Amino acid sequence: MKKKTVLIIGFLISFGLGFYMNILVSNKSDNKSEIKQSNNKNNIKKEENMKLGAFSLSLSVKDIQVSQQFYEKLGFSVFAGGLEKNYLIMKNENSLIGLFQGMFDNNILTFNPGWDENVNNITKFDDVREIQLELKNKGLKIDPEVDEKTSGPAGFMITDPDGNVILIDQHR
Repeated sequence: MKKKTVLIIGFLISFGLGFYMNILVSNKSDNKSEIKQSNNKNNIKKEENMKLGAFSLSLSVKDIQVSQQFYEKLGFSVFAGGLEKNYLIMKNENSLIGLFQGMFDNNILTFNPGWDENVNNITKFDDVREIQLELKNKGLKIDPEVDEKTSGPAGFMITDPDGNVILIDQHR
């Protein structure tokens, strides 16, 4: 019994010391990274993220009514679209999914520059043409491309390395 007690106490002590040392080492590396970050801020202009707007997952469904019933069980409700149009936009808090029957073959990640998740206009957003130009400059293939001489609603697609299609779809 004494051996078990000594082993348990030894284990707890070594665990506590290890935990304490981990905190000390973590704090030192955090301080170093803070110093590096502050030095980098002085020398490098911070690159801003693209403002892609609302995000939704557009699902290619076989039977839109069956899919609607399924997602309603998950707490989603119809936000836009209609069964007669073969698409529904459904919402659960800030999460958006689109159900599309017969419109495309695979699921698509969708971003809507200029909108938030409630389809409210965002004052500050990156126009789809600016996003396209930046992505082209980074070497991404755009298909189809938006005519850069136009303005207003437009959209383009890119494909990630795993074959997932991403739609950048501006409605205003």
